[in-house]
Amino acid sequence: MIEHVAIIGGGFSGSLAAINLVRHDGPRATLIDRAADAGTGLAYGAAHPAHLLNVRAGNMSAFPDDPAHFTRWLETQGTTAGPQTFVPRLVYGAYLRAVLDQVIADHPDRLRIVRGDVTDVVETDEVRVVMADGASVTADAAILAVGNLPPHAPGGLDLDALPAARYAGDCWAADATAGLGDEDTVLVLGTGLTMVDVALLLEAKGFAGRIVALSRRGLLPHAHAAPGAPFTAIRDRPASVLSALVRTLRARSEAVGWRGAIDELRPFTQDMWRAASAAERARFIRHARPWWDIHRHRLAPDVAERMAALRMNGRLTLVAGKIERVARCADGVEVAWRPRGADDVATLTVQRIINCTGPQGDLRRTSATVLQRLTARGAIRPDPAALGIDVDDQMRVLSADGTPSDRLFALGPMTRGAFWEIVAVPDIRSQAWTLARRLSNAHWVAEGL
Repeated sequence: MIEHVAIIGGGFSGSLAAINLVRHDGPRATLIDRAADAGTGLAYGAAHPAHLLNVRAGNMSAFPDDPAHFTRWLETQGTTAGPQTFVPRLVYGAYLRAVLDQVIADHPDRLRIVRGDVTDVVETDEVRVVMADGASVTADAAILAVGNLPPHAPGGLDLDALPAARYAGDCWAADATAGLGDEDTVLVLGTGLTMVDVALLLEAKGFAGRIVALSRRGLLPHAHAAPGAPFTAIRDRPASVLSALVRTLRARSEAVGWRGAIDELRPFTQDMWRAASAAERARFIRHARPWWDIHRHRLAPDVAERMAALRMNGRLTLVAGKIERVARCADGVEVAWRPRGADDVATLTVQRIINCTGPQGDLRRTSATVLQRLTARGAIRPDPAALGIDVDDQMRVLSADGTPSDRLFALGPMTRGAFWEIVAVPDIRSQAWTLARRLSNAHWVAEGL
């Protein structure tokens, strides 16, 4: 019987799992995180006031069974933000921490937070979570809620050839955007949401130099639009396989617009992903993922306008291609890159390179000690697409031979290989709610907290 659950990672995924265990009157929870301020994670704890949510407030409740929870909390804070508002991410971080603090205050015997850097999880008749300082927590089950792994250095980028001050592998580090002058050029690797965050951060810090954003296709996420005319969404999962998804979306877009065509798929995307073969998933990732991402994961309108202004005045340039090599030079770093579809190599001199290629999940390349050890022992394994930790539909991790564990679970972005759509708040909150419900043997959800 599971009476105590250790949760590794105190970001959004882990905090919601802990909170929901309490709400479902389930096992005691110990939330373990290396940061002093658990509850917000990197996405909401390291944000800048200029960073807005990419989802409207009305769809950002922490609880799928209480969709107005966040907007009610906003009202208690005296804000005029309504359900259609894109609020600052720091505000959302404060909301998550307030919810966590309230649950701990109301149920101090059911939920506690432990600060520590987890280095291993050992399964026997129970689980023992080991930390770097030698301390450990013993529980009946454990949940890996480690969030996103930091990006890898892309091909062509020889880190040994770069002075430390010229390359920022962690775009959220305090020194990643520090020490730049108005005559400098910054090369940002990636043109997705993380690049947008860094561009806004540089602008907020008063950087007046040039930003060049490079990715394989040079695509920028599209913007949300004001709610359009209502339409009748599809009720059944499309019969098309992933390889035909683009054709399906194009046809449907003619009737309801591309935003509507994508949004109405949300109830079905996880089932479509699970029904696809490994070959279909690989083709989708290789060919369609960049276009899916820029349409599916959109910018708040205010953010999109600011990005358009940066491009209009020449301070931000998006280019498509890949790095061939880098070398030190008198003025900084000379970057040789090949534009997409071209044979000739172009060169660019920059004073800083910032890696914004986005989170990675390949367990074979991770530097996280706990994941390295679990993988080496065969307790967990990479999913077939190397997107994260392989799990079954009950979030049980799969060992090297495919056996599901009854004591070790995973949730959040590192389970995207099994669920695909598991990076946005609405998806993760449902996953955390479902896992907590299962561990609690709950068939109902208590109202309130």
